[in-house]
Amino acid sequence: MSLSIRNQIPGTVTSVTPGEVMATVKVRLEGGQDMTAAITLEAVKELGIAEGSAVRTLIKSTEVSLATGPVEGLSIRNQIAGTVADVATGGAMASVKVDINGGALTAAITKDAVADLGLAAGASVVALIKSTEIALATA
Repeated sequence: MSLSIRNQIPGTVTSVTPGEVMATVKVRLEGGQDMTAAITLEAVKELGIAEGSAVRTLIKSTEVSLATGPVEGLSIRNQIAGTVADVATGGAMASVKVDINGGALTAAITKDAVADLGLAAGASVVALIKSTEIALATA
C-alpha cells in the first residue's frame, strides 16, 4: 500500500501500556530517539503490537510543529531534535525538511512561522508531535 504520509520512520516497540479504550505505545526509532503513540486498544490487538514488534511511525507533515529548542511545560510527548535540511516556501505555507538521527521529518508550517523562527538550512530545531497524531503500521 502506498501512502501520502511523508513521515514514515521505522522503529521497535519498547512498551505497550493498555487502558480501557486507548493504549500508549513507546517506540525506539532507528536513530535511538523515543516516540510515544496513543492508539486504540483494538488497533494494538488487530496489528499484534507488543514489545519487540517492528513498526513504522506514520505522521502527517501538518501534525509536526517546530521549535528552536526544547520546550518545557507542554503535554506534547514527542520532542525530536534535528537540523533543518531544506526549506521550500510558497505563498502562505512552507515545507521544512528536518534531518534527525536515522531519518528525516517533514513539517508543513506557515511561511510566517519560518520567518519568525529564522529557519534555514543548518538551523537546530525540535520537532513537536502529539502522541495522538502518530499512527503505527506493522510490516
